[in-house]
This record gives sequence, structure tokens and C-alpha cells, in this order.
Amino acid sequence: MQTLREIASRRELFVNLTLRELRSKYKRSVLGWAWSMLNPLTTLLIYATVFGIFLRVEPDVGDPSGLKNFAMFLMCGLLPYTFLANGLNAGMTSLIGNANLVQKVYFPREILVGATVASWLVSFLIELGVLALVLAFFGNIVVPWVPVVLLLVVLQTMFVTGIALALAGAAVYFRDLQHLLGLVLQVWLYSAPIVYPVALVEGEVGTSGWKITLYNLNPLTRFVEAYRDAFYHLRLPPLDDLAYLVGVSVAVLLAGWWAFSRLEGRLAEEL
Repeated sequence: MQTLREIASRRELFVNLTLRELRSKYKRSVLGWAWSMLNPLTTLLIYATVFGIFLRVEPDVGDPSGLKNFAMFLMCGLLPYTFLANGLNAGMTSLIGNANLVQKVYFPREILVGATVASWLVSFLIELGVLALVLAFFGNIVVPWVPVVLLLVVLQTMFVTGIALALAGAAVYFRDLQHLLGLVLQVWLYSAPIVYPVALVEGEVGTSGWKITLYNLNPLTRFVEAYRDAFYHLRLPPLDDLAYLVGVSVAVLLAGWWAFSRLEGRLAEEL
């Protein structure tokens, strides 16, 4: 509770650090914030071409929306994954990149990690807004499901922040984590139904048994399916999925915070 009160008292510092991250993200770039749109659009074009045209992956038909569009199906899963990947990569190096600040000034170090994740959260919200506008062009009006989307964004931010806290503290002592995370994120991308529907997995391993249970325990699978329910299908995600995401997000945030506090003692010396 003391740490929470201290962080709350430094909320102005949190806002300023977040704004600094936002300003420095595309500093001296000709296109500036346009890159926040061009990067996901380029990724979408590549995946849509490879999986939608060459491999001919069939997307689900929206139920009850009736939408059948692979690019939109893909984007509903790709944006949450991109936020996860960017938040973890940037959050993990937030302490290392601000070593001088950590060594010279005392403040709750969690603020650095939180501000970094928050800067990517802003980009994520902009991307979701663009996705909602594009879906409206195809007839999918997402407005009634905005509260569900905002709940999912809050839960995913907690999830990403928890992992980022643990990684940020550990990366100061073990620099190889920066390279290991890239491999883990590659595996995580294909372990969730982002570029393919869940039906493909169920067709291979069945709808019951330990394999599909293990697959569904992947938090990214639940996040992707929940976002897809709200954006693509225009329906409420299953309540058991939402309950699972609430439990996992809170547990990961608390575990990450605990791990960070255990590693925080010698951060300045190690940096």
C-alpha cells in the first residue's frame, strides 16, 4: 500500500514520462505518427497475402455479424498481439535505457515501466479506433461493444505491465533476455489463433482433451478471441473467458510487481 501511495503521488511524473516516450518514439521522423499506422498496415498486407491468398486460410463467418473478410479477421487478432510484443520489448529495456535517471534520482522505478507500456497503449487505442472505422465501412458497427473493448484493453494492459515489470527487473541482471524474448514472441504469435481460426486447431486435436485444454489456457488465445468477438462477430465474449482473463491479468500483474520488488534493491548498482 505504501508503494501504491508513492506511485499515486508521482502521477505527474508518470504523465511526463509517458509524454516523453510518445514524443521520442518518432522524433525527427518525416512521417512521424503516420508510422503507427503504416507499420501494422504493412504487417497486415504481408500476412493477408501469405495466409489469405497463397495459403488460402478461410476466416470464420461473423456470428451474428455475417462478415467474412480475412483482412479484418486477421487485424482483430494482430493488433492485440502487436501491443503485447511492443509493450514487452519496450518495457523490458525501459530501465536499461534510462540508467542515468535511475542512478541519479529516486522515484518508484515501476513508473518507468508503466510509462513505457502506456506510450504503446496510446498507439494501440489509435489503431483500434482505425479498425473500428474500417469495420464500419464493411457494415460492422462496433459502437455498442465499446465498453467490452475498453474492458479488454484494461485487462491486457495489466497483463502486459505485469510481464514487463518482471522482465525489466530481470533484464538488468541478465541481458540475454532481450534476445530470448524475440524468440518467445515468435512462438507466441503462432500459438494463438491470430493468422488462423480456432476451427483449424480443433479439427486437428478435437474439441476435448488435454491438447485443446492446454491451447485454450494460453492467455493470448483468450484475448484474441475476445477482441474478435467484439469487433468481428459483434457479440459478447463468453463470460468464462472474461472471468479467466480477469483472473490471469490480476495474477500476472501482482506476480510481476512482486518479482520487480525482489530485484529492485540493486538495480542502480547493476546499471
